[in-house]
Amino acid sequence: MAAARPCLGRVLPGSSILFLCDMQEKFRHHIAYFPQVISVAARMLKNTTLDLLDRGLQVHVVVDACSSRSQVDRLVALARMRQSGAFLCTSEGLILQLVGDAAHPRFKEIQKIIKEPAPDSGLLGLFQGQNPLFR
Repeated sequence: MAAARPCLGRVLPGSSILFLCDMQEKFRHHIAYFPQVISVAARMLKNTTLDLLDRGLQVHVVVDACSSRSQVDRLVALARMRQSGAFLCTSEGLILQLVGDAAHPRFKEIQKIIKEPAPDSGLLGLFQGQNPLFR
């Protein structure tokens, strides 16, 4: 009997739903109880991810669009989602996967956006073997 083939985790235009809970750092000083808001949003993301996985859906978590009250909480939540079967990706990777290739009519416009250097998300260590949660 052949071994089960792992799911490739492709995101396809037309069959994908993007759920975005964007809470940018620039709003931190303007939102009362910001740490509590972030904590609740992080739990919502993790629980929604686990619920969708339980229903048999593929879930892709855009790691550089997620935050938490602390970096430890963020890393543990991402590890938990990954262990449960969610695919972790970056915003740039997801955008490029949805665009497909340079033949996309808006490729040049999108390319300009993703060429802008992104701020450090603090996640690089996840993928360099420095984090025991991701070994």
